[in-house]
Amino acid sequence: MDIFTFSHLHRNQVAHVALYSPVNNASDIRNRIVAAARADGHEGEKERDEMNFAFVDATLITSRLHLETAIYQAILTESQGSLRTKTVHSEILWALNPTNNITEAIRRYGVSDKTTSILVIHISDAGLSSSIVQEKLARVVDGTLLPLASLQDFTDWARIKKYYKLDQEKALIATRDDLSKQHAVIDNIVVSSVAMKSVMG
Repeated sequence: MDIFTFSHLHRNQVAHVALYSPVNNASDIRNRIVAAARADGHEGEKERDEMNFAFVDATLITSRLHLETAIYQAILTESQGSLRTKTVHSEILWALNPTNNITEAIRRYGVSDKTTSILVIHISDAGLSSSIVQEKLARVVDGTLLPLASLQDFTDWARIKKYYKLDQEKALIATRDDLSKQHAVIDNIVVSSVAMKSVMG
C-alpha cells in the first residue's frame, strides 16, 4: 500500500492507495457498494463505513501522477465545500472521467462485475494508521496486492484513447510508430485534463 500526502492543503490529509490484481470478487464489491448506498439505519451506516473507499478500474489509469492528480482535485474540491458528488471518494471517479456526467464516471471508472484489476483509495486525516486501512481492505477485497509501480502493466491505452476521443490527436498520429512515446503523450493529455477539469467545469 502506498500513501499520497497533501500536506500543503489546509487539512493535512493523505490517500491510502492499494493496487489489486487479479481481483476475485469484483461482483461482490459492486453489490456491496450498491447495497450500502441504499441501506437505512445503523446497519446502513456500518456498511457505508466498511465500503468507504474509492474503487477505481486500474486499467484506465495511465500513471501514478494521473491517479494522484485526481485524488488531489477531489480533496481540494471537498476542502472548498464544492463536491459535485456525494463523497470525496466518488469525486475521484468524477475527476477521472473526461465528461461531467457522474453516472458515466461511476460506470466507466468504478468497479464492475468484469473488473479484474482495481485501485482502492481511502482518504483520511494523516493520523490514520495504514494497518487499520489494510484490515478494512482485507474484509472487502479478495485479490493479490501489488506494488503501485506495476500500475502501467494493466493500462488499457486503447480504451483511454476512446474515452478521451484521441484518435485524431496530431501528437499521437506523429508517434504511432513508437508506443512508448505515444503512451507518454496520452499520459500528458490525460493528466492535464484531470488537472484542468475543475477549473473548466
